Amino acid sequence: MPGTPPRGTPDDEHWFDDAAGKLIRPYTVSGGRTEPTMRMELLSMVMATGRPVHNQLGPDHSMALGLCAEATTVAEIAARLRLPAVVTKILLCDLVDCGAVDTRAPDPLADPTNPAVLETILNALQRRL
Repeated sequence: MPGTPPRGTPDDEHWFDDAAGKLIRPYTVSGGRTEPTMRMELLSMVMATGRPVHNQLGPDHSMALGLCAEATTVAEIAARLRLPAVVTKILLCDLVDCGAVDTRAPDPLADPTNPAVLETILNALQRRL
C-alpha cells in the first residue's frame, strides 16, 4: 500500500496498524535511550560495511541497515523509517558500535541552512519516497 511505513518482520504485525502506523513509542525503539553514543549530523553519510553482525538486531535496526546499502544521509534514513532523527541516530550508533555501518561527517560545504542544499535533500527524499 503506497505511503505505508515499512514493516520489520511478520512477527511485528501486531505492533503495526495500517491507519496509525507503528504502535510503539520511539523511546521503546531506542531501548529508552535519549542520546546517541556519538555525534552524528543529519547530513552525515552512513554506509553498510558488509561485515557480519554478531548481535541480535531488532526490526528497526535491520531496516536501518538495509537502507545503508548505499551511502545515505541520516535525515533520509529517519524519513524512510518514519522515526524521529534522534531515535534514528541511536539506532545507527548501535550499528556503528557493532561494525555494521560506517559514518562520515558531512562536507563542510553542505551548509544545512543553504537553500540549494535543502532543495537537493528534498528532491532526493521525494525521489526515494
